[in-house]
Amino acid sequence: MGNATEKYTYRVEWSEEDSAHVSRCLEFPSLAAHGNTVGDALANIMLAVEESVKWLAEEGAPVPVPFGMKSYKGNISLRIPAETHRKLAMQSAEAGVSVNQFILSKLSAQA
Repeated sequence: MGNATEKYTYRVEWSEEDSAHVSRCLEFPSLAAHGNTVGDALANIMLAVEESVKWLAEEGAPVPVPFGMKSYKGNISLRIPAETHRKLAMQSAEAGVSVNQFILSKLSAQA
């Protein structure tokens, strides 16, 4: 398998329903693979990603960029109901921080 597939983000989990390890690639959410071991499942999804990248390139279609290679600005534009915004403004004022810092602290606690 090529180095390009190693830059994608993979997850392997046990599936009781399938009685196997199930692997996925976050950049290719429609793909999944199975394996009797974690290593088998990972190798199988990496092969599926490698084949998908080849196929997309042959078709001239865009190939997903690995998350680790993307550049992020650190800005998120979020639309929320006005009432939620009001509540956040009040809670952040009570905490003595900006709305941005208040939301960031809540998100950091969940990560």
